[in-house]
Amino acid sequence: MQPNAATGQDHRFTLTALTSLFFMWGFITCLNDILIPHLKAVFSLSYTEAMLIQFCFFGAYFLVSLPAGALVKRIGYKQGIVSGLLIAATGCLVFFPAASLQSYPVFLSALFILASGITVLQVSANPYVAVLGKPETASSRLTLTQGFNALGTTVAPTFGAILILAGAEGGAEMMADASHGADSVKVPYLILAGALVTLAVIFSLLKLPAVTHADEGAEKQTVDANQQPSAWAFPHLVLGAIAIFVYVGAEVAIGSFLVNFIGEDNITGLPEAEAAKYITYYWGGAMVGRFIGAAVMQKIAAGSVLAFNSVCACVLLAIAVLSDGYTAMWALLAVGLCNSIMFPTIFSLAIHRLGIHTSQGAGILCLAIVGGALIPLLQGVLADNIGVQLAYVMPIACYLYIAFYGVKGCRA
Repeated sequence: MQPNAATGQDHRFTLTALTSLFFMWGFITCLNDILIPHLKAVFSLSYTEAMLIQFCFFGAYFLVSLPAGALVKRIGYKQGIVSGLLIAATGCLVFFPAASLQSYPVFLSALFILASGITVLQVSANPYVAVLGKPETASSRLTLTQGFNALGTTVAPTFGAILILAGAEGGAEMMADASHGADSVKVPYLILAGALVTLAVIFSLLKLPAVTHADEGAEKQTVDANQQPSAWAFPHLVLGAIAIFVYVGAEVAIGSFLVNFIGEDNITGLPEAEAAKYITYYWGGAMVGRFIGAAVMQKIAAGSVLAFNSVCACVLLAIAVLSDGYTAMWALLAVGLCNSIMFPTIFSLAIHRLGIHTSQGAGILCLAIVGGALIPLLQGVLADNIGVQLAYVMPIACYLYIAFYGVKGCRA
């Protein structure tokens, strides 16, 4: 069922506008991979302490997702998008006093506020894209728009390496001056705040097609769905939430340690500013894979593609853990290609046939993004005890579960 009074052209324009949101939150999220090694050096943190960056960022999803789902259900997708952009802009602005005060806790607070805004954006934009068209092509459509999310993550490492890590090559002398190291984040995040406010103004003026809850419950989808008390009654949603939990946790954990992994003496020994540039290949693989996956899933079942990519990720991680040098580095970076279709595919499979519970289901799935807070923290504990390279055994277990979801869990 099409949204009320919306034409195919309306959908194309709306999807085009929404790609800017996917780009922005991908860009902002990936900057954490630059912040982690930078603030770790500035504040002399352990790996576990440095992972508090991801803990606070993705912890916001856990605390904010359900309230965000209720908010979006009340004010609509468009106003939810505008609200999310403004909250995220506020978080970016808090980076300025955090740097001035040279306070790690204030940095963590800024990241929490920023992530809260992105959570509202996720809860608004993901289900909006999923319901703007035929249900059977939702995975392909969401994968295509997520491709622009991956474009943001591909560009961000270079941006961060130039503006944040460029001075890191000054070595211990520069890092001994905490104020100099902390100040380097001011300009990048002020630029991001301006971009987010600009997008908020633009989206407040756009005329987007309205989607009512009746629209979300198309005839084929809601005969049974509307009789359920809540989204929690759907096994494929609950199992999908677990899949989102482990996927985001694995993806974030891999990216969070990449700079340190590449800089290991037995891998390449590159300095941080140089190693950070290789993160582009990790996220670039995800971008390319999403555009390919959007086409492939027009012909092949989404669950089958998900399972195949998960198994490939396990193999590549095993190579990264057991080998050295550039072989280990490129094997780990190639996992990005496998990641490409996972989030949008799991998301669309999990909210399929939820009917009037779609908004709640989206909130539950965004709640599960807290995996990005917990799994990297656990991997940080492992890295402190057994080393960065061996700690990469943790994501392997995550991808094994995702393979199960693609084969069986999504059909529950």
